Amino acid sequence: MSRRVMTAVAGLSLTAGLLGVAGAPAGAQAGAATAAMAAPKPPKGARAVVQVSPNPTTERGQEVTITGRCGGGEGLKAVIGGLDREHPVMRNIRIIKDDPKGFVARATLDPKIGNGVGPVFVDCGGEAGVTLLVTHV
Repeated sequence: MSRRVMTAVAGLSLTAGLLGVAGAPAGAQAGAATAAMAAPKPPKGARAVVQVSPNPTTERGQEVTITGRCGGGEGLKAVIGGLDREHPVMRNIRIIKDDPKGFVARATLDPKIGNGVGPVFVDCGGEAGVTLLVTHV
């Protein structure tokens, strides 16, 4: 990923962490979602939207599906699970459909994954996105 895309992803990750959406009670999630919808659009370079299903996950080695849209980007170029290459959250990441209007990828959770929250980043060729994956294994 380019430096600009990584900067945008880091900002999105920080925002997601500050909102505390993952693992929050349902009422808090609705409030955070309402606040997020009222907020201005993300800056250029950070407009891709990504979801992981199932989330939260419950099994090591479980297959997850990554979906979303590129928000003006060229199409899905890469999916990264975790913060570094030494401790990936996901393995065997496969891009099934790279359409910028609706992409699909699949991955397998790392067999050594523990309980916690980790980021899942997407690079859409000019736009990036991030979501949080919650694990209860």
